[in-house]
Amino acid sequence: MKRRIQGCLGQYKTRTIVHKVKQRGEAVVIDHVPAEVGGACGDVLLAPETVRRIEALLEATARPSRNVPLYEFV
Repeated sequence: MKRRIQGCLGQYKTRTIVHKVKQRGEAVVIDHVPAEVGGACGDVLLAPETVRRIEALLEATARPSRNVPLYEFV
């Protein structure tokens, strides 16, 4: 997919990413998120449906499938 964003020339390609977000003060990591990633700059675009699925996942009361260590850079 060809897009023009200031400072990011080139094509975007469909990839899966690791999406990181903070919710209620807690770090949340979601693996295997489909995204369009800029080949030249690494800019990430998420489709509206992907954003809705992430929001639904974050609102779910189920526990995450795995726990990962979190290191703080101080």
